[in-house]
Amino acid sequence: MTKRAYKERFYPTSEQAELLAQSFGCARFVWNNTLTYRTEAYQQRGESVPHSSAEKRLVGLKAEFPWLRDVSSVILQQTLR
Repeated sequence: MTKRAYKERFYPTSEQAELLAQSFGCARFVWNNTLTYRTEAYQQRGESVPHSSAEKRLVGLKAEFPWLRDVSSVILQQTLR
């Protein structure tokens, strides 16, 4: 069986580039915020935060930071996986 690879080049428009940058920034923020939450929970209480609890926190994060609602929720959920 032969493995093949294809290289693709993507030339986004200025609107697409802006949306991509915003999506990457929101994903990075959610990742870092959740990592801090999980680290503090383990260090202070010795408990492990399950994935389901981390995903439920997204609702609270979106309420606290309204700019997270500007990107697709799928991106934020996949960030936690």
